[in-house]
Amino acid sequence: MNEHKRNYQNILKIAVKSIEHEALAIKNLVNYLDEDFAKVVELIYNSDGRLIVTGIGKSAIIANKIVATLNSTGTPAVFMHAADAIHGDLGIVREHDSVLCISKSGNTPEIKVLVPLIKSRGNTLIGMVSNADSFLGKNADYLLKSTIEKEACPNNLAPTSSTTAQLVLGDALAIALIDYRDFGEEDFARFHPGGALGKKLYMRVSDLYKNNPRPMVSPDTPVEQVILEISEKRLGAAIVVDKNLDVVGIITDGDLRRMMQKKLDIASTKAEDIMSRNPKTIAPEAMAIKAFNMMEDNSITQLAVAAEGKYEGMVHLHDILKEGIV
Repeated sequence: MNEHKRNYQNILKIAVKSIEHEALAIKNLVNYLDEDFAKVVELIYNSDGRLIVTGIGKSAIIANKIVATLNSTGTPAVFMHAADAIHGDLGIVREHDSVLCISKSGNTPEIKVLVPLIKSRGNTLIGMVSNADSFLGKNADYLLKSTIEKEACPNNLAPTSSTTAQLVLGDALAIALIDYRDFGEEDFARFHPGGALGKKLYMRVSDLYKNNPRPMVSPDTPVEQVILEISEKRLGAAIVVDKNLDVVGIITDGDLRRMMQKKLDIASTKAEDIMSRNPKTIAPEAMAIKAFNMMEDNSITQLAVAAEGKYEGMVHLHDILKEGIV
């Protein structure tokens, strides 16, 4: 066998073993969940202050991520590096704040200095630690056990399974809080106003179609004029409306091609002869993502926008794609 091939197989074997090891460590976390986890969720939810999340080394990096997730899902949280805290940054902690301290060993020098300071100020201390018998484990008011048997690192040194366990436990905390506070899509949108995610959650059809031309013909409009209307408005279709502006049909480029295939007399053919009746419509206040889903489900590229049946305009697939919603 080619030596490079053997190397590749060995590399992949190690990668698989690492992933499987960390997956097992995460799965085992369920065995360490207890009432303290539920009490921490209630504590954070009912708190008049913020959750200060602290740690050192790789645990500090995980703490940063947990803070970001909590803030984005409605729980006020602030990161405080454990080393900086004992050199002046402890002022971040306010009277009603709770402190989540993350550490694998629970016995690092910085943690041993920080824990008594937090306790002396009267703040509630939550420990997230692999070793429940550690200094942090014994002094925390509540304990979240991120217990692992061994790191994925072959030397059992580099934080791998331990930091993954911390990350997953932090996510579980955030998700439990989302459910506890009934944090829905509209709430999520308020915290994510930018980018594709925000647009998906708050952008409505009315934000898209109002700058578009409004291709429109009546049932008795000659096909020649229909073709001109579609060509001039450049949306690939024209909406057929009655005298009350109720939507009664749509004529697309495809309908015109089918008309040509049938060799109908253009001079005598009217809009109602080739239109598709009862076209799909969408309300102006509907979410833009709903319009996209309707187009995708029905294999179409435009929708008539109608309020109580009255034609308002047209939204095109390109309008949605241009905004980066999907």
